[in-house]
Amino acid sequence: MGNTEIHIGKLIKAEMQKQGRRAVWLAEQLGCHRNNVYLIYSRSWIDTATLAKIATALRHDFFGDLSKTYQHGIAID
Repeated sequence: MGNTEIHIGKLIKAEMQKQGRRAVWLAEQLGCHRNNVYLIYSRSWIDTATLAKIATALRHDFFGDLSKTYQHGIAID
């Protein structure tokens, strides 16, 4: 298996841009301040409960993305 480096914050930001969503929208969905969303974008890691909330809000399977990445050894950063 190859070297897999995943920057989850970048994946979340990319999905937000793809959907035309703004940080303030996600902050409202998560019940936090938009500055926290910017912190999420900058992190290469995230706890599963927060990722589940983001996945639900965006209706996107980040867990599936992570699984596929590890299965195929593809780096996502």
